[in-house]
Amino acid sequence: MIVSQHLTADGSPFHSPTTYRSLVGALQYLTITRPDITHAVNSVSQFMHDPREHHFQAIKRILRYVKGTLHFGLKITPSTSFNISAFSDADWAGCPDTSRSTSGYAIFLGDSLVSWTSKKQSTVSRSSAESEYRALALTAAEVKWLLNILHDLHLQPSDRPTLLCDNASAIFMARNPVAQK
Repeated sequence: MIVSQHLTADGSPFHSPTTYRSLVGALQYLTITRPDITHAVNSVSQFMHDPREHHFQAIKRILRYVKGTLHFGLKITPSTSFNISAFSDADWAGCPDTSRSTSGYAIFLGDSLVSWTSKKQSTVSRSSAESEYRALALTAAEVKWLLNILHDLHLQPSDRPTLLCDNASAIFMARNPVAQK
């Protein structure tokens, strides 16, 4: 997708919604092994009920990218480390139609990417710090889930998980829960 492009519900209707839905479904399946297209596929998926011409243009752009990067994919390598590193981010009010933000995270177990997502937040955030904090909370919940799985497998990380966020205010709120009142 074009970095500065935000898809909207405006524009002329796409002539074949069934084709649109079929292509989006195929792309959703592809995100299982291609985390690099997760955000773009998430964006076009939000318009399956009423696709527009410019939404279909975005799908064609994604398909051209996939065709040019067929050799991309996940590389899972053996590792002696079970340490978890998580990266969290959000765009504040990124959806021009609803003003909701999109959260995303990538979680690594050792050197291997094991979990990722890009998801529109369920509520409207009043600040970038709130949006980033919600993304951080989503990431922390997924990290906790992964820790529980490792515990069930009798595997313990040697260090505490690392959560990384690029918003100083969200980090402050996470470190100081009393400051939120």
